[in-house]
Amino acid sequence: MLPRNLLSRLLTWPKTRRRHLSLSSVEGALQPPLQTSTLPQFFQADILGKYSSRPALICRNESARSHGGPPSRNLGINSHLAWDFEEFDRHINALARGLLGMGVKRGDRVGVLMGNNSVYATLQWACASIGAILVTINPAYRINELVSVLKLVGVSHFFVVPRIRSSSYLEMLAEKFPDLRNSSPGAIQEPSLPQLRNLVVVNTTVQSSQATDLFGLKSLIDWREIMQWNESSPESKLQKEISESVEKDDVINLQFTSGTTGAPKAVSLTHFNLLNNGISIGRCMYLSENDVVCNVPPLFHCFGLVLGNLAAWTHGACIVYPSDIYDPKAIVDAVVQERCTALHGVPTHFLGVLGEVGRRRASGEVLDLSHLRTGIAAGTTVPIELMKNLRERLNLVDLTNAYGMTETSPVSFQTTPADPVDKRVETVGKVQPHVKAKLIDPDGNIVPVGTPGELCVAGYLLQKGYWGDEEQTRQVMRTDSEDGTLWMHTGDEGILDDEGYLRIVSRIKDIIIRGGENLFPVQIENVILTMPEIEEAAVVAVPDAKYGEAVGVWIVRKPGSTVSRQGIRAMVAQSMNPQNAPAWVFFLGEDGAPAELPKTASGKVMKHVLRDWSRDFADRQVGLVLQ
Repeated sequence: MLPRNLLSRLLTWPKTRRRHLSLSSVEGALQPPLQTSTLPQFFQADILGKYSSRPALICRNESARSHGGPPSRNLGINSHLAWDFEEFDRHINALARGLLGMGVKRGDRVGVLMGNNSVYATLQWACASIGAILVTINPAYRINELVSVLKLVGVSHFFVVPRIRSSSYLEMLAEKFPDLRNSSPGAIQEPSLPQLRNLVVVNTTVQSSQATDLFGLKSLIDWREIMQWNESSPESKLQKEISESVEKDDVINLQFTSGTTGAPKAVSLTHFNLLNNGISIGRCMYLSENDVVCNVPPLFHCFGLVLGNLAAWTHGACIVYPSDIYDPKAIVDAVVQERCTALHGVPTHFLGVLGEVGRRRASGEVLDLSHLRTGIAAGTTVPIELMKNLRERLNLVDLTNAYGMTETSPVSFQTTPADPVDKRVETVGKVQPHVKAKLIDPDGNIVPVGTPGELCVAGYLLQKGYWGDEEQTRQVMRTDSEDGTLWMHTGDEGILDDEGYLRIVSRIKDIIIRGGENLFPVQIENVILTMPEIEEAAVVAVPDAKYGEAVGVWIVRKPGSTVSRQGIRAMVAQSMNPQNAPAWVFFLGEDGAPAELPKTASGKVMKHVLRDWSRDFADRQVGLVLQ
């Protein structure tokens, strides 16, 4: 029998009449209605009002008192930070008052460069409550990229950790801008960053008195020093006034596109976008206040910020950050010790977790994963074989698959536990409520079901536009001249079946055109990944004198694997139309190739980089498969 909370959600799930489509055009259910609250209004009425004493946030790598302030209940835990929603709210309000006291104004851009931690989580709500715009920044950026995005959106207040892995951000800033060493806190005057006023360091590993002396940067402010715990301060009244005046269509978040095909753009997202998408995602997962979500994806990306944080909190579920950055050992520890019911990740994350679980079990360790049931696999195309492994080896029997893009807040299609198993494994589900979608040919005509076409999406979830870039916005967001619908052209090639389930087959730019025939990399990758000797595979086009383009594949072999180039080609030729068989097979870590696939920080393979590598290797005749 289903648990009561899951049964209730199944009974209230929007019902759609089963029908068989002929054209690739779908529209989601119109019930339940969309939320018109802002984030702070929803938090007070629907989250705090219902779940105040329920666990909200657990950060296993932070001390219980990392924020300072009055004594905290901390859910009765001494080893690490653990808040219920009431304590979470107290910290949000203290930070919101602190931001106002620091001079943050409505519409100001507040940049954040951190790993997953409680400060990030608190900023997400605090900025929204005072009308500030949270700017989430990729920790992988080098100094020139960082400066570029800070200038692009005009960041006035910048929260940053001293370092992540080998990147020492304060050292980078000090070297790039020597004047920052002598600028006064709150009064930074740096010509290259004309709008920057405050530089706030978030460092939970040292005492407050030490935190502002890093690299001689006198302009630094320790984040604990801006927290205002006094609930009767003038800033408290101002926060309330602003919170009541913000509107649902105000921009509250600037998220940068992943940059898999070029320079990232700043996507403008609103209360209305993000709140409703979070609610819809959590509903697909059947989340409730009894769930504990292990949120692995980085918070600078919409996966961590929306599919993780907002999807959980809007349903009263608890979020767990196992570590600041991706760490398979910490993830497995968190899942077991916090009895997580959900686990989020991109394929790279899940492969690491499966490897860690396999190593521990091989050494005789007993791991209880019986409480796991759901989660989301997304961020990039998820191989079918991996989805099967996650169900069988991690007990993720209700794992959902989702499709989206930053510009659509992000999720537009998602599976649910009620879908047939084959649909949950092989598709990204059906269109979300209050969302329209269609697949079109190059002339803009809707294609028949079963026919590849470019996915276009419409509805409440569309971004307001790329910040400061009307031209790029117009290129991808176009109004239908017949009915006035505004469509986001995703650039992704998909196939819709007659029941409305969607399969993503490729980025349009990634499609391989071999002798006039379109070949879809994802389909070839899925076949290759059924080979037990192969860990990862990424298929790209390689220039070819005869066919125009040929199939090339970059392979990560499992340790001890001896699978050959010819073996991989033969396997594809036997399983698919032989034209899909790779003419070129490149092994990562061999023949001078890097050891790993090039990926964005959110786990997406950068195929434009692989295409460059492929041309170089092909010019040297490295990787050619004898036919």
